[in-house]
Parts: sequence; structure tokens; C-alpha cells
Amino acid sequence: MFKFLKNVSREMKKVSWPKSKELTSYTITVLTTVTFVAVFFFLIDLGITQVLNLL
Repeated sequence: MFKFLKNVSREMKKVSWPKSKELTSYTITVLTTVTFVAVFFFLIDLGITQVLNLL
């Protein structure tokens, strides 16, 4: 168990962590994409519901 944790610690030091500007950019990209997809599927669902209500 201790060997595993030691190896994890060693590998985590090798990780290239994003800088503050990169992190902000990535966060904005993810939030924009998620918002777009959520609105898209909301509109599709709303349209399908309206079509089914007409039948």
C-alpha cells in the first residue's frame, strides 16, 4: 500500500498542471459547451413534446 502511494506521489510530481489563464479558458469552454448542449436538448425536447401534444 505504501509503495503504491509513493508511486502515485512520484507520478503526480510529473504532471503538467494548467496555468491560471489556461484553466480559466478551459473552464469557460466547458461551461459554454455544456450550456449550449443543455439548451439544444431542451429545445429538441420542447419540440417533440409539442408535436406529441398535437397528436
